[in-house]
Amino acid sequence: MPSFDVVSQVNMQEVKNAVDQVSREIGQRYDFRDAKATIELHEKEGIILLHGPDKLRMGAMEEILKQKLSKRSVSLKSVTFDEAQPAGGDTLKQSVTVKQSLNDDEKKRINKLIKESKLKVTSQIQGDQIRVTGKKRDDLQAAIAQLRSAASDLDLQFTNFRE
Repeated sequence: MPSFDVVSQVNMQEVKNAVDQVSREIGQRYDFRDAKATIELHEKEGIILLHGPDKLRMGAMEEILKQKLSKRSVSLKSVTFDEAQPAGGDTLKQSVTVKQSLNDDEKKRINKLIKESKLKVTSQIQGDQIRVTGKKRDDLQAAIAQLRSAASDLDLQFTNFRE
């Protein structure tokens, strides 16, 4: 029976490369001279920390990061920017969370969308992915189209398509 998996994953190597590019650009730009602005990646937790001297430079760092992530084909739907907070002295810090997988509510929502679509497919949650099976390939392709339109706020990938 044909099947596919619905997942939401981010390539952490691309995130790491984007953070390195942002760090290099901050070191070279004139408006960041003599400013103690840094960016660091905590890869295991999936958190990027931005440190900057003021709101203006924090906003510029955020825009540079968004630009570099999108150039490296990391979806901005899977990145959450928190508010900048005082970090002691005159500096600010901001954490950026990189979402690694679907949470339980999102998995249930996707499962519900598939069941409400009235297509001849079945779906089941398996760990951090959702397996969708059906008798016809056309039904699976219709389910993919349905999920792309209904869950446009999520960064979904459709993997492991099997006949």
